[in-house]
Amino acid sequence: MMTATTLENLQAAFNGESNARAKYLAFAQKADAEGYGKVASLFRAAARAEEIHAKNHAKVIRAAGSEPNAVIEKVEPKSTRENLQAAIAGETYEFETMYPNFLAAARAAGDAQAERTFDFASQVERVHARLYSEALAHLEDWKTAATFYVCPVCGETVSAVDFARCPVCATKGEIFEKVS
Repeated sequence: MMTATTLENLQAAFNGESNARAKYLAFAQKADAEGYGKVASLFRAAARAEEIHAKNHAKVIRAAGSEPNAVIEKVEPKSTRENLQAAIAGETYEFETMYPNFLAAARAAGDAQAERTFDFASQVERVHARLYSEALAHLEDWKTAATFYVCPVCGETVSAVDFARCPVCATKGEIFEKVS
């Protein structure tokens, strides 16, 4: 039986991931317009990962007998540099504060499904923060479009599938989705 706190946390995470997806798609358009093709590709890959996180959270919410709910906020992209800074801040908050708190509550309640979806998202948000930091540090080198790969199960985001199994969820590397 899921606790009210875990359900509230799942709803908050679903809303946050849904908004992150919308935000990153808008940031990708801005990066494309400014000539940062690789940054745009990264934002699109991260948007796909956030969509996977939202879908995973929604599945657990529905299993608890509730319906996922998100209120998508209007996105007003700034410069690609500022968008990367905002993305780093958001991802860092999620993996340092939000998801650890949500994980602790789910663990204490013994809710393995919620714990799993929070853990996957938390691990991947750390990766996103690192990738965004790399992009920001080398922005002028991130102009040529690139391809990223996203795990369809956990959202892990990589620039190359040079492994047999996803490092987060052990899904076969060969089924990672290609995002450009």
